[in-house]
This record gives sequence, C-alpha cells and structure tokens, in this order.
Amino acid sequence: MDRRSFLAASCSSLAVARLATSAQANSPDEKGLRLSITWGMMRGMPAGEGLALLARHGYDAYEMFEWRNPAELASFVAEKRKYPLTCACLVANKGVEARGCGLVNPREREGFIQELSLSLEAAQKVDAKRLVVLTGNEVGGMPRSQQMTNAVTTLRAAAPILEKHGVTAIVEILNTYVDHAGYFLYYVRDGAELIDRVGSPNVKLLFDIYHAQIMEGNLISNIRANIDRIGHFHIGDVPGRHEPGTGEINYRNVFKAIADLGDRYRGYAALEYGALAPLEENLSVMRELTTLAPKPQ
Repeated sequence: MDRRSFLAASCSSLAVARLATSAQANSPDEKGLRLSITWGMMRGMPAGEGLALLARHGYDAYEMFEWRNPAELASFVAEKRKYPLTCACLVANKGVEARGCGLVNPREREGFIQELSLSLEAAQKVDAKRLVVLTGNEVGGMPRSQQMTNAVTTLRAAAPILEKHGVTAIVEILNTYVDHAGYFLYYVRDGAELIDRVGSPNVKLLFDIYHAQIMEGNLISNIRANIDRIGHFHIGDVPGRHEPGTGEINYRNVFKAIADLGDRYRGYAALEYGALAPLEENLSVMRELTTLAPKPQ
C-alpha cells in the first residue's frame, strides 16, 4: 500500500470508529431516519445484487439509477419486487447544466416538460414518487430575478402533471464554490422563495447537506426553518464529499435535528459521496448512525 492509500484508509477507519462510538454514546429515543443510497455508490453492482445488499443492511430505499438505459431500467423493474425497498427518486432532467431542459431559460421550457414526461413513465415502472430536478445554469445577461420568475413559471406548468401522477419534484440546491460554477440555485433562501412562489405541494426542495454546508453552513437552523419545503436530503461531508466523519459536519447532531421534527419530515436521507471505506462497512456504519432509537437489551 502506498502512502496516499494508507492515509486515506487510516482517515476512513478513524472516521468510522468515531461515528460508531458517537452513535452508541448518543442514542436518544427518536426513531431513525429512512435511509436511501444513490446508485452510483453501489460501484456497478447489478440491480439484484445491490438491492439484496441494501436489504441485508436494513436500508429503506435506493435512487438515481440510470433509467434512460433501457436494460438498466428493465433490471430494476424485474428485481424490485423481490426486496422490501422503495425507489426513492429518479432524476428528471439531464445533468446539472440541464442543457435544453432547464428551468431558468424560457426557451427550454418545452424541453423540460418533455423530459419530465419521460421520467414520469420510468418512475411509474419502479413506483418512484419523487423526481430530482436541476435548475440548470444561469443565463448570461438575464437578471436573476427574471430567471427566478422563469423557473417559477416552468414549475407551475409542471405542477398539474406532477399532481396527476402523485409525484413530487424535488429541486436541488448545489454549491457554486467548489463543484458547479454557474448553477442557478445555490442558496437555501432562493430555494425557499422558489417553492413558495410555485405554491404546489408537489414541488419541494432537495436539501443536499454537503452543498448547503459549502455555500452557507447554518445547517440545523436552515433545516428547521425550511422543513416543510424539503422533500429529500442528500448526505456527504465537507471537504471532499466523503462519508460523514471525514470532514467538518457533525452529522449525528444534524440527523437528530431532523428526527426531532417528527412527522413534519417523513421523507428519506440518501447517501451520496465518494466513500473512502469499503462499501459494506459504509452501509453498516451509516445505518447505525442514522438509527437514533436505543437498541433492545
């Protein structure tokens, strides 16, 4: 093992040990979070093998596999009924930049509605009730206020379609400092404005904890203030977007703050990071970290 690999493994092992100790030492009476995982973390596993692994570790859901690949979609359709797992969400439009199908450029509105319709067909096949929506990048030369209005108009056009299918669009906030320069929706306050102006129960926010920490921090207060606008969480530590315990976020406190909100949030929290530890080790530690009820004696 070279020096870099040794340091990465050591860092991850220390993080896992610290999180496991924290989970055992701080076990309040709250129910655990419903835990999902983005399929990219499954490292190319076939659907059946991956779903079986998640079921063994007590996961509740999976998400964001490549439904545009007909063979991959068919494999999930065939395997999903064998396991007690939900498909938490799929991605509606293409890529972070959402070229030709974003929200902020009115010329792309028709393209967005087309992508939404296609993703709804896929969602129906795997019983997914949420669709991740990316705003796309800012339009040069157009005021942000106008771009916000364009995004509101596009989502209002989509809302009746979503309501008809019983599906919720979850619009993602991303950071522009490290990963996604030029992306339109990067502050929680702007996400809150967007959701309020659309005014549909079928349009909510995807609160990615990693991105929010980079842009503004203040995670627990932001979550508490906006929980009724939030339809989904993504998990990753800062810096580096690795597993909780490798960076600066106290995830145990964040998870407890979400659980303390009780029935105001009944959605999922999904792993989305580049794991340093082996996959099964990550799955086990994260399930323990997010299970806040004490274990039976």
